[in-house]
Amino acid sequence: MIEINHLSKSFSTEDGKRQVLDNINFRVETGEFVSVIGPSGCGKSTLLHIIAGIDEADSGEVKINDDENFSRLGNIGYVQQKDLLLPWRTVLDNVILGLELKEVSKTEARQKAREYMETFGLKGFENQYPFVLSGGMRQRAQFLRSVLLHQEVILLDEPFGALDALTRHQMQEWLFNLWQKLGNTLVLVTHDTDEALLLSDRIYVMSKRPAKIIKELKVDLPRPRSHATITDPKFSKLKAELLAQLHEKQSATI
Repeated sequence: MIEINHLSKSFSTEDGKRQVLDNINFRVETGEFVSVIGPSGCGKSTLLHIIAGIDEADSGEVKINDDENFSRLGNIGYVQQKDLLLPWRTVLDNVILGLELKEVSKTEARQKAREYMETFGLKGFENQYPFVLSGGMRQRAQFLRSVLLHQEVILLDEPFGALDALTRHQMQEWLFNLWQKLGNTLVLVTHDTDEALLLSDRIYVMSKRPAKIIKELKVDLPRPRSHATITDPKFSKLKAELLAQLHEKQSATI
């Protein structure tokens, strides 16, 4: 479970302090899938960096499982748009990198990874190098790194943004099925309202910078969802709510 209370963050610039996040409050329950959307540059990635422990807030608190002192850095999964696979390591040796850093033997780590290869659509590619893989396969390999570390909370920063439309749809369905199977707590940053509605239990909408949470939307669409769900009138109504918020706040900056 993630709980964020009164979180604010600013950065120093040549013109002085620039506030990015302003009194952010939100909560993600254990095993929940939550998306965060907002205008470009509003601070969504900064928020993920703070949750992951890569950066620190100026004020406010981040609790994991009710523990404000939880050691977040290295214990929370973080999947970015760029897969960060090492080109000189095979697929198998890329996905076990996190385990090796935790001093798990390479033999044991490889054995654990092989158990997941079919689930992640990587079976038969264990000894190939990343340049052989498609974009979707590279992202699945990156995701497997976090799963092998048994990280309960996984943050996803537009992981499918660089993929073509068909591959992105396939990856969305794959991610949903994997989440149902493994039960991780997922937080997804995306610009894609359809993606957020198809995958999420709830969606938080952020305003322009300095960002605030301006809307929390419960996605009460029945599961399982597919891309046919997009034609559902209820889906269209929820999408219209999200777009109205985003359009209103972005128009104010033009």
